[in-house]
Amino acid sequence: MARKVLVLVALGCSLALAACNTVQGIGRDIESVGKAGEKAI
Repeated sequence: MARKVLVLVALGCSLALAACNTVQGIGRDIESVGKAGEKAI
């Protein structure tokens, strides 16, 4: 039982870390689009 809980916690942590990286990447993409728009104007 404890092993199943440990596996679920580890899985949850890995998903949370992956989500943070995805949000951070999206933020960088939006920032680069904004900079490109400024250069075009």
